[in-house]
Amino acid sequence: MESNIIWHDTAVTKKERRDRNGHGSAVLWFTGLSGSGKSTLANALDRRLTQLGIKSFVLDGDNIRHGLNKDLGFSPEDRKENIRRIGEVAKLFVESGQLVLTAFISPYREDRDQVRALLGQGEFLEIYVRCSLEECERRDPKGLYQRARRGEIPEFTGIHAPYEEPLAPELVVDSQRWTVEESVESILKLCEERQLIQREGGETIGL
Repeated sequence: MESNIIWHDTAVTKKERRDRNGHGSAVLWFTGLSGSGKSTLANALDRRLTQLGIKSFVLDGDNIRHGLNKDLGFSPEDRKENIRRIGEVAKLFVESGQLVLTAFISPYREDRDQVRALLGQGEFLEIYVRCSLEECERRDPKGLYQRARRGEIPEFTGIHAPYEEPLAPELVVDSQRWTVEESVESILKLCEERQLIQREGGETIGL
């Protein structure tokens, strides 16, 4: 880092922003194979949180690659940089007092762990959206697996490139067996247990 770049503290603290919003802030990191349901769950949760009056925002892998990360490919090096950038952006949302829901395949444990290390204790909740490769291929909502099998998409996760399952995620969502509603409810319960939100009576407790 350049020696003439100096961190400037903000006038409003993270705690003040959380207190103003009336809830905690954290990254809910959805990881899993393409087609497992990460974006579907993140957006369904975002809708539910909004209905509860909780400030949240979704960062979606495909959407981010249309803008911030459009210069990156899918090599291991580019995947690493993709996740690094998202981690830094997600950290800003946490500082602003919001819940940020990130839906990225993020296939490598090391990369996910590096994002966790950017954040404070309890500010990173890894949510593994578990779904078998066979089911993801059957769903294939964007036709990506078919293209990968034909050799049109190199280094496709699950086909030509590995996916490293989380070893100790905060939550495992079985999208092959659970409905979207059941999955969202399980995540809301996790947020309540971690005192990020409170749905019924009493004062909402932040981190």
